[in-house]
Amino acid sequence: MIATVLLFLLGLALIIFAGDRFVDAAVRIAKASGISDIVIGATVVSLGTTLPEILVSTTAGLSGSADISVGNAFGSIICNTALIAGLVMLVKPEKNADRSTIGWRTAYFFAAAALCFIFGRFVGYYHLLIGIILVCMFIAYAIISIVTSSKKGTALADGPEAEEKSETEAEAPKVSMPKNIIILVVCAAMLFAGARLLVSQGTLIALAIGVPERVVAVTFIALGTSLPELVTAISSLIKGHANVSVGNILGANLLNFMLVIGIPSVLTTVTPSAAAIVVDLPIAVLAMAILMLPLIIMKRGFRIQGAVLVAGYFVYCLTQF
Repeated sequence: MIATVLLFLLGLALIIFAGDRFVDAAVRIAKASGISDIVIGATVVSLGTTLPEILVSTTAGLSGSADISVGNAFGSIICNTALIAGLVMLVKPEKNADRSTIGWRTAYFFAAAALCFIFGRFVGYYHLLIGIILVCMFIAYAIISIVTSSKKGTALADGPEAEEKSETEAEAPKVSMPKNIIILVVCAAMLFAGARLLVSQGTLIALAIGVPERVVAVTFIALGTSLPELVTAISSLIKGHANVSVGNILGANLLNFMLVIGIPSVLTTVTPSAAAIVVDLPIAVLAMAILMLPLIIMKRGFRIQGAVLVAGYFVYCLTQF
C-alpha cells in the first residue's frame, strides 16, 4: 500500500512539474512563431492548465475506468469553483466584474453541462456523437474568444501601452526553438507517464480503502489535477489580480466539459456511474451558479459567497467517504 501511495504521489508530481514547463515552452514557441498574445491566452495557456485533466481522463477512459474519467472532470469543476474560486472570493472578492466577458462564457458552461447531463442520464453513456459535439463546441468557443478579445485589443492598438509592448518585444531575447521543442516533447512524455500512474495507482488505492473509484477521482485526483488553477489563483491574488484567477477557472471549467469529457468520448465509449450524473454534475452546476450569478447580476463578488463555496466543498468531500 505504501508503494502504491508513493507511485500515486510520483504521478501527481510529474503532472505538476511537467504541466507548468509544458505551458511555458508552448508559449515561448507560439510567441517566436509570431502568434499574438490574445491567441496564446485563448488557446495555449487555457489548454495547458487543463492538460492534466485531459490526459488523466483520456487515459482512464481508454483503460476502462469510466468513473475516474468522468469523476475527474466533474470533480475538477467542483474543486476549481468551490475550493479555489471560493478562496479567492473569501480573500479578495471581485468588485468590478466584466459582464460582457463572463456572461456568454457562463451561458456556454451551463449549455455544456445540460448536454452532459442529458446524455449521461437518458442515453446512459458518452460516445462518439457527444464527443464530436463537445469538441466542436470547444473550437467554436476558441474562435469566439479570439474574435471578441481581438476587438477589445484593437481599441488600444495605437495607445501608449502598444508602444511600450513593442519596445518590450524588441528587447526580448531570441527563443531557442529546438530547445523548447525538446522541452515540449519531454514534458508531454512526463505528463503521459504521470497520468498513467495517477489512474492505475488511484484505482488500487480505491480498492484498498474500500471506496468507489469515483470517490477517489472527485477528491484526490481532481484536487491534484486542479493544482495549476490553484497556483494561478494564488499568484493572481499576490499580484492583486483576483479577476484573472476567476476568469481562468471559468475557462478551465468549460474545458473540463468540452475536452476532458469530449476527447475520451471520441476515442471510446465512457459509461459514467449514476452518482456522477445525479450527484457530482448537479453539485458542479450549483457551485458555478453560486460563483457566477452575483458576478453577472451585481457585477461583484462577496466574502460570504466564498465562505459558502469553501464550506460546501469540504462538506461534499466528507460526505463522499
